[in-house]
Amino acid sequence: TLKKFLMAIIFTLTCGVIVGLIFLSQTTNLTPEGTQLRFNGSEQSEVVDEFEVPEYYPKPVSEMLITTHNHIFGFTMMFFITGIIFYFNSIITGFWKTFFLVEPVLSVLVTFGSIWGIRFIHEDFVYLTIVSSSLIYISYFITAGISFYELAFKKQIME
Repeated sequence: TLKKFLMAIIFTLTCGVIVGLIFLSQTTNLTPEGTQLRFNGSEQSEVVDEFEVPEYYPKPVSEMLITTHNHIFGFTMMFFITGIIFYFNSIITGFWKTFFLVEPVLSVLVTFGSIWGIRFIHEDFVYLTIVSSSLIYISYFITAGISFYELAFKKQIME
């Protein structure tokens, strides 16, 4: 029963991650230019009508704060849950186990710190955002995949 519950949790989190990646693709085209445009806006997005919101506008501090707040809390909880499950895996051990437990949590801070860099310091922070967010998703899919595999096919959860 516990294994089925944990598998359901991993599956549901993975669905959420995939939806988030689809949203990211829709809003940035998964390109440096699209990501810069998402946070810095575009001069071509002039407001013609006072009730019309431009598609790409410079993100105000309040929107940056809520995005950062929600993602840091959400990702931290996601990696806390998957990290506890992954901790008991027997496929990856030693340095790499520690790496996959710690790295995504640190990359969350780097990713959401670097979007502030894009918005308020220099647009080249986008490359740090791309590298750190890629590490987040790679780490997630590796830890979730290994955890799900072991839950589905191993006889024992813990030894």
